[in-house]
Amino acid sequence: MSDLRTPIESGKPARRRWPWLIAAGAAVVVVAVAITAAVRAGAGAGAQAQDAGDGAPVSGGTLEFALIDYQRSPDPHWGTNYAESIVADNITDKLTWQDPDTGEITPWLAESWEVDEALTEFTFHLRDDVTFSDGTPFDAEAVKANFDQYVNGDASLGINPNGAVLFPGYLETAVDDEFTVTVRFSQPSASFLQASSFTANAGPGFLSPSTLALSAEERTDPTKIIGTGPFVYEEWTEQVRTVLVKRDGYDWAPPAIDHDGEAYLDRIVFNTIPESSVRTGALQSGEIDATLDVGTTDEEPLEAAGFEIVSRQVSGTAIFFNFNTQLFPTNDIAVRRAIQLGWDRDALEQTVLTDNYSVATSVLADSVPGYADHSDTVLRYDPEEAKSILEEAGWRAGDDGVRIKDGERLEVSLIGISNLVANRPAYESVQQDLAEIGIDLQLNVLPLADYAAASASAVSDWNITAANRSRNDPAVLNLQYSPIIGNGSYIADDFEGRDEIVDRLGSLELTLDPDERTAYAEDAQDLLLEEYALVNPVYYPSQVIAHAPSVHGIIFDAQARNHFVDTWKDDSAS
Repeated sequence: MSDLRTPIESGKPARRRWPWLIAAGAAVVVVAVAITAAVRAGAGAGAQAQDAGDGAPVSGGTLEFALIDYQRSPDPHWGTNYAESIVADNITDKLTWQDPDTGEITPWLAESWEVDEALTEFTFHLRDDVTFSDGTPFDAEAVKANFDQYVNGDASLGINPNGAVLFPGYLETAVDDEFTVTVRFSQPSASFLQASSFTANAGPGFLSPSTLALSAEERTDPTKIIGTGPFVYEEWTEQVRTVLVKRDGYDWAPPAIDHDGEAYLDRIVFNTIPESSVRTGALQSGEIDATLDVGTTDEEPLEAAGFEIVSRQVSGTAIFFNFNTQLFPTNDIAVRRAIQLGWDRDALEQTVLTDNYSVATSVLADSVPGYADHSDTVLRYDPEEAKSILEEAGWRAGDDGVRIKDGERLEVSLIGISNLVANRPAYESVQQDLAEIGIDLQLNVLPLADYAAASASAVSDWNITAANRSRNDPAVLNLQYSPIIGNGSYIADDFEGRDEIVDRLGSLELTLDPDERTAYAEDAQDLLLEEYALVNPVYYPSQVIAHAPSVHGIIFDAQARNHFVDTWKDDSAS
C-alpha cells in the first residue's frame, strides 16, 4: 500500500477560510477552488426540474410516485439503489448542498466551514435551530455519533461500515463546542466537502441518537428511523411501497433552493412498479402522478399525450464494463482493448438511447469537472483493429465464430443490474457487435437484490461488472478504481503497475486547485482507459421522470436524486 503525498510536511497547517463564512457581521468570500465547475446535464439540469407553474405553490395533497426498484431497508445509511437514496434524501439532511448547475458546495446544516492547508481537517459551524423529528437537537455530538458509526459501523448492532469507502482515511469527528465539529483524516481528502453533500448510495444523512442505538434488525421498523428531513416515515412495505408524510416545523432546506418552511405536500407514496409498461399505464390512467425510470420507447408518446418529461444526467461515472483483471480471459489486456474498440457507439445511440442519454466518451461523465474525451482513441469503433489485436495475442477464429486460444473459447461473462431502463438493451447492442469479432459476451442482467447476491463472488465468477457510480466529483475515479478503496477491476497485489495506479488515482485527493485537479483527473482517465484498459464505458445514464401537468417543483440534485420539499400539486391542471 502506497502512502499518499502530503502537501505540508511539518508545522501547524494554516487554516483556509471558506465561502459563506460569516465573521463580525460581514461575509468573507473566497473562491471555492476545485469545487466549483460548470455542470452539463439534460433537461431540467438546474435545481428544479421545471418552473413552479403560473400560480403560487399549493400546500397539501399526496404525490403518487412510481419507481422500478424498492427499498430493501428503511435505514438511510445502508441503501444503495435509487429508491433507497431518494427516500433517504427526503427524511435526512446533509451538512452541505452541492449546486447541481455549478458544482459549488454551499451551506445546509453547516452554515460555514474552514479547511486546513493539508486537507486533513474540516471544521464545520452548524446551525443552532435544527432538530430531529423526535425533538432531539441536532448538534455537534449528533454529527460525531453519526460519522463515527457511518464510517466504522457497529458490530454489536449488526451495522456495517457503510461510509468507509466514501470517507477514506477518516480518523475522527471532534466536538469543538455545542455547534462546531472538526472532521479529521489521516491523509489529504480534497473531495470530502463534496462527500459531505453526497446524496447517492449509502449517503451520510443524519439520524437521531435513538436511531443510531438500534440494531440493523430494529431499523427495519420505519417508525424508528428518525432524521432531520422534511418528511418522516409513515409506512414501509418491502417490494410494494414506502409512504412518507410531511414533518411539522421543518424550516432548514438548503438556502440554495430558496424554499422556506415545511414541505408543501402532505404525503408521498413511492410505489414499486418493476414493469415499464405498467408504470406508463398507471401514469396515463391517473393512478400515479409521476414516475421515474421512464421507458425509452415511452418518452415521446407520453410527451405527446401532455405529460412533462424532465431529466438530469447522473454525474459520476458512465455505465461501465469494469474488467476483472484476475480472471481469464479479461486478465489479457488484448481482450480488454478489443472490447473497447469492438462495438458500434453510433448504432447504440441510434437504436437504444433517447436524447436524454448519450454514448460515453470517457469513464468520467462529461458533467464532472476534469472530464476528458477519449472518443478518438480507445473509445472509437474500430472492429478491424480489435480483430488485429486479438490475432496478435493468439486468439484464432473457431468453427462457430468464437475465438479460441490454447483450447479456451473467448467467452466473457457479464453481471449487470436491470435497475436502469436502458441497461439491458445497451448491453445487448454491445453483445451483438462483439460477436462479429469473435467475442462471446454472456449477459446476466439481474434485479438489484439478485445482482447483490451474485456479485459477492464477482472476483472469481464474472469477467465484467456492469454498473455505474454516482458522485459529482472527479474523485469518483479514485473511489471506484483504486486498489485500496473500491478496486473495481480487482487488481491483485502482484499486478504490474498497482502502486502506480494507487498513487496516480490518489492524487485527486491532494489539492483543491482547479487546474491541478483537472490535470489529475485527465491523467486518471488516461490511466484507466489507455494505459491499462481497465474499463469499457458504455453510456451516460440519466434519471428521466414523466409527470402529470399538475405536478411542480421536483428537484434534481447534483447526483440526479430527487428532493420533494419544494414539490406541489395543482389539481386544477389535471
